[in-house]
Amino acid sequence: MLKPSATNSKSMDEIVALCKRRGFVYPASEIYGGINGFWDYGPLGVALKNNIRDDWWRNLVECPPLDADGNPLQIVGLDSAIIQNPNAWVASGHVGGFSDPMVDCHATKSRYRLDHVMVYRPREGTDVHPSYAFMEGQPDSIAKKLKKATRGRDVSELFEVVALEDLTVADYAMIVGPDTKEQGTLTEPKQFNLMFQTTVGATGGPENVAYLRPETAQGIFLSYKNVLDTMRVRMPFGIAQIGKAFRNEVTPRNFIFRSREFEQMEMEWFCHPDESEHWFSYWKQQRMQWWQSLGVESNNLTLRDHEQDELSHYSDATSDIEYCYPFTAPAFGELEGIAHRGCFDLTQHQKHSKQKLEYFDQQRNERYIPHVIEPASGLTRGVLALLCEAYTHDDQRPSKMYMKFHPRMAPIKAAVFPLVNKDGMPEVAQKLHLELRSRFTIEFDAKQSIGKRYARMDEAGTPYCFTIDGDTLNDQTVTVRHRDTLQQERIGIDHVSEFMTKNILV
Repeated sequence: MLKPSATNSKSMDEIVALCKRRGFVYPASEIYGGINGFWDYGPLGVALKNNIRDDWWRNLVECPPLDADGNPLQIVGLDSAIIQNPNAWVASGHVGGFSDPMVDCHATKSRYRLDHVMVYRPREGTDVHPSYAFMEGQPDSIAKKLKKATRGRDVSELFEVVALEDLTVADYAMIVGPDTKEQGTLTEPKQFNLMFQTTVGATGGPENVAYLRPETAQGIFLSYKNVLDTMRVRMPFGIAQIGKAFRNEVTPRNFIFRSREFEQMEMEWFCHPDESEHWFSYWKQQRMQWWQSLGVESNNLTLRDHEQDELSHYSDATSDIEYCYPFTAPAFGELEGIAHRGCFDLTQHQKHSKQKLEYFDQQRNERYIPHVIEPASGLTRGVLALLCEAYTHDDQRPSKMYMKFHPRMAPIKAAVFPLVNKDGMPEVAQKLHLELRSRFTIEFDAKQSIGKRYARMDEAGTPYCFTIDGDTLNDQTVTVRHRDTLQQERIGIDHVSEFMTKNILV
């Protein structure tokens, strides 16, 4: 089995600090103390997010992959409403079943998802007590508490790890909660609905209740018939969508990994039931290749098949593409799911809406409700994965690190500097900047020393810096500084655009 790369040795605190300092991600409403589970994407963050988004759209909708015969797949785009008729969420199962069992802590007033809590319970015959509960991704807290409890003895010999959901009510009295030192503060599990409610219309009231969508997929299913009737598509084909979704997560955590407002990139692939297994395998392979094309090391990715007992109510089978985040290392956390949804969604909407959603296949001369394969990526999780992947320690640099983005994903593709702010250099630099900016995202910076400007671009992840100096005025060449190697070379100023095309658009 492949071992994760150095991603697992990176500090999440350092990455979060960089994101704030350099304008990738800010806490939402920070001047009012923030609001838990919501984030603002700053100038560099929104550029990175848009680069991921645009590449996904390009590779699925504008230039989709090829089938086994070398023909492009049929995939069209959609942008559905965030608020749909509430009956849609009844049909999809979200109103009745989109909830998670939660436990509360009387001492801290915190709330935890039952399946995200693990308990270190003393083994029979040992002299240690009590049991300790921890949230996923709390290695420091676990080590600190258990070191004190075991007095240096082997933790694995003294404790067994069990899921909170496997304990009895009597066991709860012996548990020290994740964020407290007291025993017996955790409640029994209760169901908690994850959908945000709103009202439509001026009068409000229970008869006007609606929901912010918890996923973008249902909007695709609701427009499936319209796409069939208006576009020249036939089986198999896909409908793709990028958009905001909202889940009232009880315990948003790990920076932007689990938040209450997030963006998804989802595609529903409609196909004949007999071909669904083929397409399920096809899309698993395609999606892994795409993440690697963004510069994610293969060792930091894994494809995990869901066990039968963890499948969603709509799923015949699901595989997750997982990434080794610093807060999950050496384990992996979800980045994208590829779900075999069968015919559940269209069947449910046909039943509840009384509208026929069968497809008449002229080649086969039969009617059927298509099966659906759904590659669903978290766009904001993609941002997090690329931030973690790019963060690279380097003690030889003033900033002690740099962001090693794939050039195509870098928020700023290049920077143009005059060495000094005089002797005609600023004018030449500005001219070059104006020539490049129509095709690339280019930074012009004439402030502070050249070393400090290089350091700023390292933290932004800019692949190349072009410096106009005294020699430029004589021989029409500029210095190119390479972010990853720190090497410098001279090229003609009239070759800069060609250089950028060759090295960025790859």
